[in-house]
Amino acid sequence: MNLDEARERAVRLVEEINAHDYNYYVLDSPVISDREYDLLKRELEKLEKKFPQLVTPDSPTQRVGGKPLETFKSVSHTAPMLSLDNAFSINELWDFVRRIKNYSGIKELEYVVEPKMDGLAVSLLYKSGVLVRGATRGDGYVGEDITHNIRTIKSVPLKLRERVDLEVRGEVYFPSKAFQELNDRRAEEGYPLFANPRNAAAGSMRQLDPVIAASRPLNIFIYGMGSYEGFPFRTHMEMLKYLKELGLRVNPYTALYTDFDLVVETCQSWAVKRYELPYEIDGMVIKINDLEIQSLAGYTARSPRWAVAYKFPAEQVETTVEDIQVSVGRTGALTPIALLAPVKVSGSVVKRASLHNEDILREKGVKIGDRVIIHKAGEVIPELVKVLVEKRTGNEKEFVMPQSCPACGQQVAHIPGEVALRCMNSTCPVQMYERIVHFASRGAMDIEGLGPAVAKMLWEKRLVEDVADLYYLKKEELVALERMGEKSADNLLEAIQDSKKNPLNKLLYGLGPRFLGDKGSKVIAEHFGSLEHIISASTEEMIAVPEIGPKIAASIVEFFQNPSNLQVVEKLHTAGVNLQQSQKQGEEGQQILEGQTFVLTGKLESFSRSEAQSRIESLGGRVTSSVSRNTDYVVAGENPGSKMEQARSLEVRVLTEKQFQEILTAKTGIVD
Repeated sequence: MNLDEARERAVRLVEEINAHDYNYYVLDSPVISDREYDLLKRELEKLEKKFPQLVTPDSPTQRVGGKPLETFKSVSHTAPMLSLDNAFSINELWDFVRRIKNYSGIKELEYVVEPKMDGLAVSLLYKSGVLVRGATRGDGYVGEDITHNIRTIKSVPLKLRERVDLEVRGEVYFPSKAFQELNDRRAEEGYPLFANPRNAAAGSMRQLDPVIAASRPLNIFIYGMGSYEGFPFRTHMEMLKYLKELGLRVNPYTALYTDFDLVVETCQSWAVKRYELPYEIDGMVIKINDLEIQSLAGYTARSPRWAVAYKFPAEQVETTVEDIQVSVGRTGALTPIALLAPVKVSGSVVKRASLHNEDILREKGVKIGDRVIIHKAGEVIPELVKVLVEKRTGNEKEFVMPQSCPACGQQVAHIPGEVALRCMNSTCPVQMYERIVHFASRGAMDIEGLGPAVAKMLWEKRLVEDVADLYYLKKEELVALERMGEKSADNLLEAIQDSKKNPLNKLLYGLGPRFLGDKGSKVIAEHFGSLEHIISASTEEMIAVPEIGPKIAASIVEFFQNPSNLQVVEKLHTAGVNLQQSQKQGEEGQQILEGQTFVLTGKLESFSRSEAQSRIESLGGRVTSSVSRNTDYVVAGENPGSKMEQARSLEVRVLTEKQFQEILTAKTGIVD
């Protein structure tokens, strides 16, 4: 292929991949399989490697690139990024609408209402449709250039669908579940915790190294433009429609009203419904829809008169710290836990709140018996906000972190550079129990029926001393356990047997080297192909793998230099556990499920959940966790649950396990 042919092909690939990014990350409606997408991207990477002059700013390969910055540059916004005035009550909302009617002299208004994201406000500048700069709000006039991090957000288009010059404003946010998982990892690894998803988003965007931002599942909603002069729309809703047509992500819950009573009702209803969202909102934003009226109303020195943010009442609850206990994680980190008098917060009863580490415990000054205020950080994680010192009686007791592990009695230590105290005993019983729970978890070996309660019984009865022992369990041993009947024992043994077929990345993640997540496990497994090659790899070879940094690389090498870990690997091999990252079925065969989306629900008899997912993905299909109009099939096993009803209401075809097998049998002949 000559340069001209390569350039023509590269242009087509960039356009095609960017279109697929929009379908997947903005619309949540992919039209090709993950494998097809990976092949397109791999082809583009090979072309750009062979012809470096073909690399363009809007190429998907350039989302993460370049060396870390030494410092942030200051940039001026094309139009001020002003903050919004807040309304903390319904009366203040009505004051807002009365003021705007007085300013404009217009009594019949339209209102745009949208969720107020609790993230980091940013501006994105496009020239001829290509992203050239991302910046923080800063003081509203001058922000920091964070282009290198903005480019890592997959829902941010590197190239718009029209060659236009414009600056748009949006909110970068951290999904609630991902935030909790990030803080759990940081606590386990001894790092300081983010206070809330907003801080996590801001901290991620202010990383000098874009690889760190890229490792976090950030997202964005675009809510407006810096300047709209010269554009044809006359209302805010028309603007949002135009931005969406350009390929930008707009919040689907944005709504238009002509009756302000309905605006108020909407704000009040979202104060309750917000807990159903996968991200945190702290209020609702109300804007005048007509852009001419916006212009007429104008601005104060710090905010527009034509918009207001209704802030939800913060739900903070008072309770008592009845005790403080210390838990030990699978990597040995000691975490103080406040045991609370049960209290309902944000829709659920809270009995415990993590105090994270000794530094935070001391900073908050918590004593046993204290009256405290708690809330849910990010509306998800119970957090102790403050101690009500004025309510102390003198009967409160100081708590001192133990100098020996509460599980095994061995001395604990502070590792340089880490916050948490850590038990260094590799045979610590609680660490071993936590490793078994992690090994059996859905993200790892996905052993159904092996939850914390069963894992604890197996450990306490000394039936399992390391994860490899799971594959040597006997039925008579299981039946002897409390509440473990023959059927339950059979099901557990079958699930353990099924897990032997999992790909290597699941096993690697389940073994649990520090700092290594499920994504990194997949990258490592696909790069080296076998556990044998991973074990023999040097730190330098690990660092050479894309997306694997020095800390993860050193951790993996250290993990497999430990003789006890190598002994576990040998036992797994003897038990017949797969130690290879098997080639995907269909790479040389037919991808008969290409472009089709499946949802799995209920217990399947012939497959474990992970095996069924692997079979679908190996044939070009995609498995998602929720049913939508974009779902092609729901595969229903025993006790399918609510997903079955969702499928019926959306008229999505439901397959029995037998029908699912017949599809595979008829087209591939790989099912007996």
